[in-house]
Parts: sequence; structure tokens; C-alpha cells
Amino acid sequence: MARLAEVVGSHDLGLGVVMGAHQSIGYKGILLYGNDEQKQKYLPDLATGRKFASFCLTEPSSGSDANSIRSRAELSSDGKHYVLNGSKIWISNGGFADVFTVFAQTPVEQPDGTMKDKVSAFVVERGYGGVTSGPPEKKMGIKGSNTAEVYFENVKIPVENMLGEKGEGFKVAMNILNNGRFGIPAACTGSMKHCIQKTIEHITTRTQFGKKLQEFGNVQEQLTDMVLRHYEYQLEAAIGKVLGSENAWIVCDNAIQLHGGMGFMKECGLERVLRDLRIFRIFEGANDVMRLFIGLTGMQHAGKHLQHTVKQVSSGNVSALFGEVMRRASRSTGGDFSSVVHPSLQSTTSLVDAAIAHFGKTVEGLLTKHRKDIIDRQYEVIRVANAAIDIYSMIAVLSRCTRTLNSAGGDPNHEKQIAELYIRQASRRAIEQLKQADGANIDDLPFITNIAKDVCKNQALPQTHPIDV
Repeated sequence: MARLAEVVGSHDLGLGVVMGAHQSIGYKGILLYGNDEQKQKYLPDLATGRKFASFCLTEPSSGSDANSIRSRAELSSDGKHYVLNGSKIWISNGGFADVFTVFAQTPVEQPDGTMKDKVSAFVVERGYGGVTSGPPEKKMGIKGSNTAEVYFENVKIPVENMLGEKGEGFKVAMNILNNGRFGIPAACTGSMKHCIQKTIEHITTRTQFGKKLQEFGNVQEQLTDMVLRHYEYQLEAAIGKVLGSENAWIVCDNAIQLHGGMGFMKECGLERVLRDLRIFRIFEGANDVMRLFIGLTGMQHAGKHLQHTVKQVSSGNVSALFGEVMRRASRSTGGDFSSVVHPSLQSTTSLVDAAIAHFGKTVEGLLTKHRKDIIDRQYEVIRVANAAIDIYSMIAVLSRCTRTLNSAGGDPNHEKQIAELYIRQASRRAIEQLKQADGANIDDLPFITNIAKDVCKNQALPQTHPIDV
């Protein structure tokens, strides 16, 4: 799936969204939570493309807060159907999908006998009746994909079409998104490759001031930055999604910059890539929310002092990262990676060790100071997440480069230079983020809060225009 997403992403991100909406999340719930009967009924047609699927979660009143959805499914009096009413917005493939994974509130009996609304998941067919779609949305990018509102009016869903357990829909939705989220960094990787290739072709042929563009230092710096951002993409779902979407945006933006005025023109093709890429920082978990998820989830595990090994960290378990750094915070010596990292990278590994040690002390200090209130300390949590992302990406880079150095493929010296430079830069970023989380610049917080409050209270910019008398 990732290999295919990378290929498609290098040619058409809109088509990549159609594919991802169908396969990564559309019918992923049936794969993950469907019983044998549900899988036998739906997967053959969905897997072959005879029918298309769609994932229906977002509503006008609920974006990142999936628990706040208002669509509702009530059990019929005969107990054979759930009757679904509600609507969903911004649904990819919504205008033509045959099968929908839909999330709605259902009454669930509590242990004390009272009823409480909880989200449940259902497989809904357009053929049930009462399922309609609005016109295609007019979007900034990914115009090759269909995005539409979907309406459910008294839709009768057989009780056997519930996915997972009743009231467990939020868990189902999050696991579907987490499981399918790796498709985004894969597609973004293909897009980065495309932008880099076009840039290489341009700067090696374009002459300005008597020199090829490739000879100018600033051009070399920008191209190298693009290569570094592309190199470390294979990460765990949430981190990979954040890094992949943001790095792809920066790489494309730099590619346009290096093309000059030509890059702004439709003929070049990069302007469409930039428009298409913008949505990837928003859907399947907005990046700012993903950062909070990364930071708070990791702190939860760190607070419980979970025991994880470096092997687990390297294999892609972000919770293991937090558990490991808590144990290493009290250590004065490093070298935990020495048995798995190529010998020629050992000096570079020391930078990772230093970042991890600082990270552990910072997390421990924040948990000790704020305890459960850490959930409300977004300033610190975001910076801890940024540091975690950089540390995790450094480990991924070490792993990838070690694999190349231990094999006969690729250009070992070239990749070694990429790895060393990336880790130099990422370790500096991580340390700076941790210093801010530790309290550096903490005096900025009152200014941030007060300025935001003033602007919102005034409903406009309160400051005087500089040329007003």
C-alpha cells in the first residue's frame, strides 16, 4: 500500500486521496473490526474496485473532536434495524461511494441501568435508501478527488452491520485513522521525489549571472534541505503524518522558489502540487492536534514508567520512546545504540543520546511539576512533541543509513553525509524545543495570551494604523 501510495503521490495527489479514502480508511474498519460474515459480504467487491468505500466521521459541529458528533442511530422497535439520521461533511468519495463506514451516537445502557449516548460504528450501503450526497465541494486543491456532504435520512441499517462493539465507535474510528495514516507520508514522499527531480533538472540547466544555478551556495543549501527532509520519512503513523505532510509542503515550496517565476506558472506543474499538498496537514488528524496526541500519549506512558527497550524504540513504537527516555534520563553515559548502529555512525549517535537524555529530564520535570494538569499545558506539550518527533526521526535516519552501510546497495558515503547532517540539525532543534519546554521564554506566555484575548475581544486588529494621524 505504501509503495503504491508513493507512486501515485508522485503523479497525482488527488488520485491518491481517492485511493486512500477508499482503501486506507473507507473499508479499513471492515478489515480491522468486521466479523467473518461482514468481511465475506463486502471485501471481495471493495478489494477489486467493483464498489467504492468512504469514511464518514466529520460533521459541521465536530472536526478534531470526534466524540461530539450529532448523527444518531436508534434501534427499531422490532430490534432488527438501527434507524440513522444525520449528515457528514467533507467526505472524500462521498458523492459516488457505495459503502460507507459511518459513526453515530447510540443509546448505551450503563452498569447502573441508566442510558448514555456513545458513538458506534456501522457499515451503511447507499442502496439501503435515504442516503444522498451534496454537490462536489469547490476546493483549493486535490480537485481530482470527490469531496461532498453525505446525508442520512431514516436509513435502516441491519443490526448485523454494526462494526465492533456498541458504544466503541470512537475507538474504532481512531484505530482506523491510525492504521491508515501511513498512506499520507508515503504519498507525500512520492510528491517530494517529484519536486526534487524537477528542481534538479531546472538548476542543472538554468543559467543566471553566467553560472548554472547549481553553482550558487544558497541553491545548494535549499536543495540539500529538500533531500534531508525526504530522507527520514518512514516513521510511526502520527509522527510520519506530521513530518511527511510538513516536509512535503516545504520541499514543494522550495522547489517553486528555485524555479523562480516559472514555478508560479501553471505550465511548470508545481503550483498544483502545492495546492494539493495543503490539505495533508489537515485531514486524518490535523497536525497541531497530532502534536498534542504525540506529546500527551507519550507523557502518559512515561508517567507510568513503562519498561521498553531500545529495540522497541527503533522498531517504531513511540510509547517505547517515552518509556526509554525516562529510564535514560538518570544515566550519565550513552551507547545504547552501539550494538545496532553502524560503527561509522557512532560519533553521530552521541548527539541522539544527548537529546534523549535532555528529553527524559524535561518530561520528568514537567510531570513532577504539573502532574495531571499537564493536559492543559499546550505550550510545553507542543514543544515536547516537536522534540519527540525530531528524536524519533533521528533514530529512523540512523536505522535507514545503517541498513545501507551494511548492504551493497545505494551510495554509502552520500547517505552517511545525509544522515550526519540531518542528525546535527535535528538534535539542535530538539534541544532548543526542550529548553523552551523547560521554561526558557516562558515569560512570553502572558504576552501570547493577552494579545490573542485583545484581538478576539475587539473582533479586529486593535492597534492604530501606522500612517493614521
